[in-house]
Amino acid sequence: MGNCCATPQTDDYETKKRGKKKNPFSLHHGNNDADGGFKLVVLKEPTGFEIEKRYQLGRELGRGEFGVTYLCTDKETGEKFACKTISKKKLRSAVDIEDVRREVEIMKHLPEHPNIVSLKDTYEDDHAVHLVMELCEGGELFDRIVSRGHYTERAAAAVAKTIVEVVQSCHQHGVIHRDLKPENFLFANKKETALLKAIDFGLSVFFRPGETFNEIVGSPYYMAPEVLKRNYGPEVDVWSAGVILYILLCGVPPFWAETEQGVAQAIIRSVIDFKREPWPKVSENAKDLVRKMLDPDPKHRLTAQQVLEHPWLVNAKKAPNVSLGEAVRARLKQFSVMNKLKKRALKVIAEHLSVEEIADVKEGFDVMDVNKSGKINIDDLRVGLHKLGHQMNHTDLQTLMEAADVDRDGYLNYSEFATISIHLKRVGDDEHLQKAFEFFDQNQSEYIEHEELRDALADELHSHSNGEEVINGIMHEVDTDKDGRISYEEFAAMMKAGTDWRKASRQYSRERFNSLSLNLMKDGSLKLI
Repeated sequence: MGNCCATPQTDDYETKKRGKKKNPFSLHHGNNDADGGFKLVVLKEPTGFEIEKRYQLGRELGRGEFGVTYLCTDKETGEKFACKTISKKKLRSAVDIEDVRREVEIMKHLPEHPNIVSLKDTYEDDHAVHLVMELCEGGELFDRIVSRGHYTERAAAAVAKTIVEVVQSCHQHGVIHRDLKPENFLFANKKETALLKAIDFGLSVFFRPGETFNEIVGSPYYMAPEVLKRNYGPEVDVWSAGVILYILLCGVPPFWAETEQGVAQAIIRSVIDFKREPWPKVSENAKDLVRKMLDPDPKHRLTAQQVLEHPWLVNAKKAPNVSLGEAVRARLKQFSVMNKLKKRALKVIAEHLSVEEIADVKEGFDVMDVNKSGKINIDDLRVGLHKLGHQMNHTDLQTLMEAADVDRDGYLNYSEFATISIHLKRVGDDEHLQKAFEFFDQNQSEYIEHEELRDALADELHSHSNGEEVINGIMHEVDTDKDGRISYEEFAAMMKAGTDWRKASRQYSRERFNSLSLNLMKDGSLKLI
């Protein structure tokens, strides 16, 4: 349900008034408020009701599907925390409400663990639920890796051991995480010795031995085959950890495709590639563990305890300390930057929209503004676009939302909505894509060249020692005819394609994977029906 730490922003916390209406999913939906409406009560036993009495909420740290995370300071001690504020307006179904309740219950239930972010306090007012958590300021797992000048198998073993120890602790206490992925692990601080911490339990669930689940949740590239078959248990966490380990060792996911059906088919086939670089230089012990964690049969897959007992992790400190090569670090950073490249291009397109182009979108806005509040959130936008025939994955939708949300309040007013609407109509229009292309093509050569790409992404790469390898990786990805430069046609293809596997999200998996009608064939493949 969103990270408790992310790239800092500059917005301050502001309490916003919300309309009150009866919600049948409230714990106490019969309680009247002073205005004769009905209060939605989400938490069973919050610490309190007025968070401002104890904490000062400051700048925005990040935002997720349901909540915005703010820097949070204890007024008594001055200690810094992260506060995830979940707007009740976004909790539109029993599932959404139950997810929040269960996330809190699970974080309270799990014992204190050095590699699991701790929940300090919970508050609930008329408008939002506030979760005060340990602050993690050390950045994402991948970003820490690529910032180092030397990345080895030994380093990957240390990370993998930490992740599986988290899984083991969860399973021992009757919890399946269900959404293990690299971006859900942050470092506590920027010190070299900082602890790595699991931060998001928004999709986690309690389980009893032998109990199975059928809801497709999680992030597509980390899903176990039995999740797609809608019959799974705690073994799915070991699979996801195995996918992370594979990525740590080579820089790309083991099961990758451009379409959701292709990803599903690759997962079901479970064919692992150990031929590409740097696998020939990876130890046999490491490859053996990856194979056993990615066994498609959950009954034969190693348990978390067995993974920790595997020779490669038992001797993690003795794993080869030879560099896996710059290619691995460059790949990891490449995928991180690709999304920023696309987002930069979208902003350029938005800047070139004319007043005339937004004149005909008022009707669409009115349809999506179901509450007639003059603003729509990402859920309103998703539903409305679906009605208008636009199919978008959550990553692209959120990128558009962020580009258009000028005042960064998590909502789009009419003007902001107009920008995003015209983009959707014109993303394939040569006129608008050409404007974005020209932004990068500074010398007007009709190609984006290496130096121009480097200059355009200078802000994203300035703190990374392997920036040149990242640029080379992006050029390799987008430059399909391999002439060393990006043509307009190649740029346009990149803009229309889903290239960022790292940001596959909860909503993407729920809506897109659940919408697939998959038929398991005798040969183990999946057929779209």
